[in-house]
Amino acid sequence: MLRTALPLLLAASAPASALDLPALIECRQSVAERAALAPLLDDPLKAVAQGLQPLPQGNRFMSEYRLAQPITVFGSRTELVAVAGSSVMAILDEADPRPLAQRLGLETGYDQDGKFMAGRELVSRDVADAKSGEARIESIILSVSTVASHPGRTLAGCTYSLDLPEEQAPARPELAPPPITGPGGDGH
Repeated sequence: MLRTALPLLLAASAPASALDLPALIECRQSVAERAALAPLLDDPLKAVAQGLQPLPQGNRFMSEYRLAQPITVFGSRTELVAVAGSSVMAILDEADPRPLAQRLGLETGYDQDGKFMAGRELVSRDVADAKSGEARIESIILSVSTVASHPGRTLAGCTYSLDLPEEQAPARPELAPPPITGPGGDGH
């Protein structure tokens, strides 16, 4: 009885869809697929079940994970990944990020003082928010960078975002024009 119940129990606890981490890192997924990663990262037991072992936080802006099985992304093998906000990145053993950025056709945004950042928007499309039906802009950006907390390493990955169209975005007070007032200060 136990022998036949165990495979059924394991099958029932298996995730409905396997996490395709290389596809997320290489920008071959969508915002919705990136959003499906969030619940796993919020629960260390779920993360471990998916082969993501949480590591001590060496950089307060990103969470790091060691993979149970190495993956290959952008032609390099790694067993380390990082998540920062809506970005999913591989931590690669490449001291110089420039060759990878050039091979991926990225635009260099910053290259000074030992810090390098390059990126390119791959997707920018109008979509309807799955929950509210409101218009959104799905953006997917591929990037390569260095970070001081990881000397001799390159971070490469993808940022997924779902934003309001500009005309719907709330106005930022510092950019709003001052009110026009007449000589009496009453606005007329």
